[in-house]
Amino acid sequence: MPYAIPLLKYKLRQLRKLEQAIRFNGQPNDPAHKLVWDVFFSTKPGNTQVKYPLPQLVSMNETEYKGVIEEFFFRIYYQSYQENGLSIGDVYEPQLLELLGLPPFAGFQEVKRRFRELAMRYHPDRGGDTEKFIELMETYNQITGGKK
Repeated sequence: MPYAIPLLKYKLRQLRKLEQAIRFNGQPNDPAHKLVWDVFFSTKPGNTQVKYPLPQLVSMNETEYKGVIEEFFFRIYYQSYQENGLSIGDVYEPQLLELLGLPPFAGFQEVKRRFRELAMRYHPDRGGDTEKFIELMETYNQITGGKK
């Protein structure tokens, strides 16, 4: 990990402030809107109720840490779009992308490419698993909304 614990805690607090600036224009956040930060991080060493506890972050290499930060910012913008009723076009549900083994920021072309790879693997005519193929088709249709 590129950061010692005190520096990591400082950077995590900065991420919290940045989320508040992005989502709430620097105003104190409304208690009705939970911060994405509260789901992802905690500066308390014993808190394991978050997605990325402090000990896990400390043990990550730079690439893994960068992936966590990218996922965090994707979730912030995704949440902001939902709260403001904006159309986000090619931004997809992170949970659905995860089912395809894609990162939360994957675009339409990546989704399409991964779908084709998995369709070849699971297609019943190629000796694949019918159940997995049906699940793949349903997931792809949910992600794309029927786009070709």
